[in-house]
Amino acid sequence: MAEAIPVGAPSPRIRKIELDRPWAWLAAGWRDLTRAPAVGLAYGVLVALVGWAITFGLWWLGAIYLILPLTAGFLIMGPLLAVGLYEVSRRGERGEKATLGDAIRAFRANPSQIAFMGVTLLLLFLAWIRIAVMIFYLFFGLTPPSPADFVGRVFFSAGSLPFLIFGTAIGAALAALAFALSAISIPLLLDRPQAHVVTAIAASFKAVLDNPATMAFWAVLIVLFVGAGLITFYVGLIITLPLIGHATWHAYRDVVEY
Repeated sequence: MAEAIPVGAPSPRIRKIELDRPWAWLAAGWRDLTRAPAVGLAYGVLVALVGWAITFGLWWLGAIYLILPLTAGFLIMGPLLAVGLYEVSRRGERGEKATLGDAIRAFRANPSQIAFMGVTLLLLFLAWIRIAVMIFYLFFGLTPPSPADFVGRVFFSAGSLPFLIFGTAIGAALAALAFALSAISIPLLLDRPQAHVVTAIAASFKAVLDNPATMAFWAVLIVLFVGAGLITFYVGLIITLPLIGHATWHAYRDVVEY
């Protein structure tokens, strides 16, 4: 953690960090969650409820095939959804208590630039959905499988392996781009109201490029924790979402130096 590299005045400086630092971020995130459990769990419950509503809605509409890209797309939009959790951690560092209202109002710290960042991630999310639907139709035709045989055809049929490999590869590439865009950019915009979205994105890319192994390890941990929450039919997200949100704030504080 010794060397600091300028991103460009008046941009922040990016530290070199050790490979094991993500474990410290998770430990700090857990402390924040246990310090303000009402806020974190409220976020987790809300996301779980939205997940259930979307899933049942897609089932009712016969469009259950969209659940896979939407689930993967959650990783793209997740950093924006966690702004309030970053605020809780930011206040915790100062010895201040944060309420759910403080978390909800966190966007006000830098509304225009956080909104620009949100639009950027939303465009990437919409691009992913369009690409995912095209891939699905390419392999399964214009008539998607019914909800009853969806799992069997998509995951266990003879022709599903190329679809899973190709779709996963494309999704992983877009997820990597989203991670590079947002690894530290949104916490930075919250913490530094004078910061511009371009500066924040540049710093985020710099953090990933200067610490490739550590940030890749962090990205894998995020996928594993969020994935564990998703495969439990969103119940696990009640814990894993606020944990990762708080930990992301500590990743930002560890990586960025002014």
